[in-house]
Amino acid sequence: MDTLKVAIVGTGHVAEASYLPCLAREPNVDLAYYNRTSARAVACAERFGGQAFGSLAELAAWGADTVFILTREMERYDAAMAVLAHNPPRLFFEKPLCARRGQENVDEQDFVEGRGLLHEAARRGCETAMIFNYRFYEHTLLARRIAAERDFGAVSNIAAVAHYACWSHTIDLIHHFAGPIAEVSARAGATVRGAAELGLHAPDLAAAFITEAGATGTLLGTAGVPWESALYELSVNYERGRIRMQDLDGDLEVMDARRGSQERYSILRGRSRWDQYHASFGKSIRAYLASIRERAAPPVPGLAGLLELQVEAGLRRSADAGRPVRLAEELPLAEA
Repeated sequence: MDTLKVAIVGTGHVAEASYLPCLAREPNVDLAYYNRTSARAVACAERFGGQAFGSLAELAAWGADTVFILTREMERYDAAMAVLAHNPPRLFFEKPLCARRGQENVDEQDFVEGRGLLHEAARRGCETAMIFNYRFYEHTLLARRIAAERDFGAVSNIAAVAHYACWSHTIDLIHHFAGPIAEVSARAGATVRGAAELGLHAPDLAAAFITEAGATGTLLGTAGVPWESALYELSVNYERGRIRMQDLDGDLEVMDARRGSQERYSILRGRSRWDQYHASFGKSIRAYLASIRERAAPPVPGLAGLLELQVEAGLRRSADAGRPVRLAEELPLAEA
């Protein structure tokens, strides 16, 4: 097996807690690090192995097969554009793709910058990919497999509720199960009491949407869900079945119209939601590394990150203007 050279740009808490424990255990992976505060990059090299570089130019000269952009979302666009200047072959992004005011306050400018970022990557021949690790939860994988194997048919409607900590993931899961969203209509409420203490300042957002395939749906975003409760819920109705899942470690319910049955799948109760969370990073990262070795398309392309930003930008525009927004017409994925 060939050795892969993986560069890490941004060596903060997310990198240390969710990415590097997995990458450090992977066989035939060499690691290198860059951080604006060089001492943090050096500390990661000492803890997880590999070498730290003092500049992006030095990191680029190392010749990475892929660069993981793991800075804070507020700094991700600038960091990625700086890395692209050195023509890396691949970029792998933490979510969301970019969000200058934080993940709970994505606006249209974030979408425009994300679109420009992917355009510049494509112009330079750089392949892009996203983490979106909720796709790799055991119940997400099982739900997709059951719907396909039992031929549940097309999605007719979908309902989702998400804490803003899971917001971008929940929008991506809607895309994952029902395809891209075509139109949104949203209303904003009040900022929930106590949200500011958690560093979240966005008001509740309620939306209706229609997918490109014609499925209808609803989506509620909030900072008011207690951390002890389910942080997201997703219910998908198909032509011949229904799937409902919730939280990082909640049960999966499957209703099969053909069999006339209702089933419940649970993980072992001794495993916490955070065990599931960290395990999903490992599965996502390993799937991505395998795609590089197999010269295949990444399991979650960079386009998934732009589609998520497109929905968020559309929701904000709809809430501000008080009207529905057709995403492809008002927020096109291709630059003019």
